Amino acid sequence: MDKSETKPADAAAPVAPTVTAVPEAPVAQTTEAPVAAAPATTESADAPAKEAEKDAPAVEASPIAQLWKAAQENGHPEIWGVTLADPDTHIPTQIVLQKYLNANDGDLVKAKEQLTETLKWRAEMKPLELVKKTYSKAKFEGLGFVTTYTADNELATEPEGKEVFTWNIYGGVKSIEETFGKLEEFLEWRVALMELALQDLAIDKATKPITADYDPYKIYQVHDYKSISFLRSPPQVRSASSETIKVFAQCYPELLKEKFFINVPAIMGFVYTFMKLFVAAKTIKKFHPMSNGGNLHLEFPDSKIKGLGEKLPAAYGGKGGDLTAGAKEPLLE
Repeated sequence: MDKSETKPADAAAPVAPTVTAVPEAPVAQTTEAPVAAAPATTESADAPAKEAEKDAPAVEASPIAQLWKAAQENGHPEIWGVTLADPDTHIPTQIVLQKYLNANDGDLVKAKEQLTETLKWRAEMKPLELVKKTYSKAKFEGLGFVTTYTADNELATEPEGKEVFTWNIYGGVKSIEETFGKLEEFLEWRVALMELALQDLAIDKATKPITADYDPYKIYQVHDYKSISFLRSPPQVRSASSETIKVFAQCYPELLKEKFFINVPAIMGFVYTFMKLFVAAKTIKKFHPMSNGGNLHLEFPDSKIKGLGEKLPAAYGGKGGDLTAGAKEPLLE
């Protein structure tokens, strides 16, 4: 019996492979299902990361980028002869916008306000058109000039190798009423003189950006009161001076290198008093009253242009020609 029971069991053994071979296809389908579900599992794993990205604080744009955005929103495309463009790639625009930051000690809100006001003013005043305008020879001849001095060495192509001066010869005023009587006309002439200087400064062609500590794109200003014909400060002069100071403080920031008041009569002290109301203290420090204009040539020992003082007109201690002999001035007739 033991042997007969063992044989049927041995005979049944070959049947097992036949039975197990049939279900192989369904097994393959069963293993594919988890693979198809894998993407859902991945999305689920990425969800927390995406939520974290949404919750992460946005990276704030740089101050220059924010000023550029403010300029674009205003719509007027130009400042100081520079057609504004992306400051990341356009150095002249970077210089302009950085000057507004520097003028406000890095205060972005104040810089935006000043930039916006400048753009509005330029849109209304059209300074570039004022340069092309012709002014009265009887009123303004000999009162305003621009001179530019350039280094004669390798610095000639560098911004430090050029010095631009504006000269206001108020001692040459022939008639207070004629020159200062019409405030709008005087201001247009004065703005035209400044824009001429900016053309020579050529920020629109600049290739070297500026920082809060480095900025060679600035202008010397000289106001000469020698032989001034008025011993008091008439209301026309006060009005013209005060309006010019306000406009230049608002719309031409960080363009002044140094300002020299030559042959200043004591009675003109009101100018300094008024300036303190509208001009930043750091700018006031750039103002230098001088009783003797012949010493002006001694004031530039730090200039990168060798012998700059000697290049000035003889009336200011230099060896250069008279201002009327070759300096630029607004168009006159």
